[in-house]
Amino acid sequence: MALTQAQKALVEKTRSVGTAREAESLSDDDCVFLVATIARDLGLLGAFPELPHAFPTFFQAGINQRPRLGDFHFLQLFERLVSENGDSDSFFACLGTLYKARLKYANILRRQSVPTMDQVGPRGLLQYGALSPEALTAFLLWRKWIFDIDNRAGQETGYLFEPIMAAAIGGTPVSATKSPVRRTRDQRKGRQIDCLKERLAYEIKIRVTIAASGQGRWSEELDFPNDCVKSGYTPLLVVLDSTPNPKLDELKRVFRASGGRVFIGAAAWQHLEREAGPTMAQFLESYVRKPIEDLLVALPEELPEITLSMDGSSFTVRVGAETFTIGRAPELPSDDDAEIPEDVDEQMPGV
Repeated sequence: MALTQAQKALVEKTRSVGTAREAESLSDDDCVFLVATIARDLGLLGAFPELPHAFPTFFQAGINQRPRLGDFHFLQLFERLVSENGDSDSFFACLGTLYKARLKYANILRRQSVPTMDQVGPRGLLQYGALSPEALTAFLLWRKWIFDIDNRAGQETGYLFEPIMAAAIGGTPVSATKSPVRRTRDQRKGRQIDCLKERLAYEIKIRVTIAASGQGRWSEELDFPNDCVKSGYTPLLVVLDSTPNPKLDELKRVFRASGGRVFIGAAAWQHLEREAGPTMAQFLESYVRKPIEDLLVALPEELPEITLSMDGSSFTVRVGAETFTIGRAPELPSDDDAEIPEDVDEQMPGV
């Protein structure tokens, strides 16, 4: 069965990147690896006898080495995959988007420049005398560099998490400027929606904590369900972690009081998997739910010892007995001013 024009466009959008300097497009070898990974996930490797059956898992690949499984014609493999499973094109789009995000963040770690004393020097007044000038200077530079790469991680997650979650359940993320949900307090402004599906407006959260955010920001979160209802949409709160706390209780109350629906913990995953259907439920299980749950379960009561080191060719982090190293190319510029785009709904292929 030949690929449709929509499927060909989805492939091209999945493979391509924007203008960010750290981003990398997907090669034929990358796409063959993704097709093989999806076939293995869906139990379809038997339909691809030419592909190896032993190759790295998705989360083993892409950081320092991108697997090459052999000389194959990617589009022919992809066409066969879609003929075996009609929803595998969406699986490919979501997995390809996640793969590109991981490649990009690896490049951010390689290229993020070390800050200058012009950026951090005045901050030393807060701790001057606690360490020698040499030690304090090194601490200030390390601290700012770690802040920078964590900030970039937050930005890249903004590009990634809601779009792949929305695409998996057949919806789309919507930026504030394009949103049909208007703010009750100011009708000129729209509400950013994590996922819009028909007349449902999703608020998707990994976890709600008791950590205090700005009062105005929290008030906006509490306004969300009422804004949705007044704009003609049913609000849905989906929280993946069920850890109880007063703020989660308050959110649940306002959603239900507005006629919305609430899904917490296991019920949240069950709802998402039901909306996604069997194929995309497999994507959510393998590439969203399991990694997040593994991290939540591993949350330490006390932080372990950590050692960071960097030279002109590599950055190494040691946590306890484990070590991660990535090559450095700091002479290449980074996108320090990157922001979450207003056209976030256009970042995910097929949505």
